[in-house]
Amino acid sequence: MSDNQPVGLLGFDNVLFPVGDLGEAVGFYERAGFPVAARIDELGLAILKVGKETPGLLLRVEDGIVPRTPPWPSPRIWLEVPDARAKGQTLAAAGIPLLSEPFSVATGWTVEITDAWGNVVGFTDYLKRPELARTS
Repeated sequence: MSDNQPVGLLGFDNVLFPVGDLGEAVGFYERAGFPVAARIDELGLAILKVGKETPGLLLRVEDGIVPRTPPWPSPRIWLEVPDARAKGQTLAAAGIPLLSEPFSVATGWTVEITDAWGNVVGFTDYLKRPELARTS
């Protein structure tokens, strides 16, 4: 790499979650509100949309991965939503158990879920700091 080329981070490309069963994983994430952008069963891959951004959440079948409960600490991805407590109610109504009740963070509230393979997704809002929230 040349000294003249920038080496900074530009943003997310995609987030990859290993799963044991693509159909089960896609069903879980669809119930959690993730639209499927593409599904390529022969590759064991599904691409889920996250908002209006091009990067997404990739689900990839990995041999030998089995259902497991996430340890704490476990890698997590948190996604912004308008109201995390309302998202928690929607998730519960869709039959998705919450890891805990929504909890307060510096910017607002967060609620987390986990898939069968221990991948943790949090939904967080900026209700306490609306000036930092996305506008759409």
